[in-house]
Parts: sequence; C-alpha cells; structure tokens
Amino acid sequence: MFTRLQDPLALAGRLLMALLFLPAGVGKLTGFAGTVGYISSVGLPMPQLGAMVALVVEIGGGVALIAGFGTRVAAIVLAAFTLVASYFFHAYWAVPADQQLIPQLLFYKNMAVIGGLLTIAAWGAGAWSVDARRGKA
Repeated sequence: MFTRLQDPLALAGRLLMALLFLPAGVGKLTGFAGTVGYISSVGLPMPQLGAMVALVVEIGGGVALIAGFGTRVAAIVLAAFTLVASYFFHAYWAVPADQQLIPQLLFYKNMAVIGGLLTIAAWGAGAWSVDARRGKA
C-alpha cells in the first residue's frame, strides 16, 4: 500500500516543508527592516547581510521544494540554515527557567523540521518532481 503512496506522500512532504519556509522568506522581504532589527537584537554581525541570506535561502529553498528542483541540495541548505537559526533565535538554555517553554518548543520543532529535511535529502523529491523529469530524483 505505501509503495503506491510514496510519490504523493513525497510531494505532500515537500509542499508542507515549503509552507514553513516560503511565507517566512516573503515576510522577511516585505518586512526587511524588522528582520534586520530582530537579527541585530541577538547580536549577530552584519544583520542586513544576514537578512538577505535568510530571505534568499527561505524563498529559494521553498520554491525548490515545491517544484522538486535541486531538492536534495535545497533540503541540506535549509537544514543547515534551520540549525543555525535555531541556535541563535531559540536559545531556550539562555533564558530564565520560567521563560523557557516557548523557545524550547520552537527549538525542538525546528530539530524535527531538520529531521524531515534530512529525510528529503536522503530519499530525494520523488517521481512527481522536476528532479525526476531530469533523471536526478
């Protein structure tokens, strides 16, 4: 049964992952100054460059996942990006214990997202993708 569902499930997984990244990237594009301010607030250097990198990775990676184009590379880049972002922006260990719940939930949610992205990188985009049409799935 699951063999028959492999391609639709791969597409659904890619679309759902893209649903996390694409709107976030568009939000950074439309609210660039706020994104720069948020990056500055955690003390990272070159916040404008960081915001540009983030929106390119999120928009480009999201579109790549939707199309299934360069899927394995996009998934690895998004996984690395998510790991770095989680460390700097969801550092629950650096806040008082009574304020850790939400940052900790977001951190571990991101770890699960990284797991999903690594699975996409390992298994590819599936047959319903540009990669498959190019013989690169």
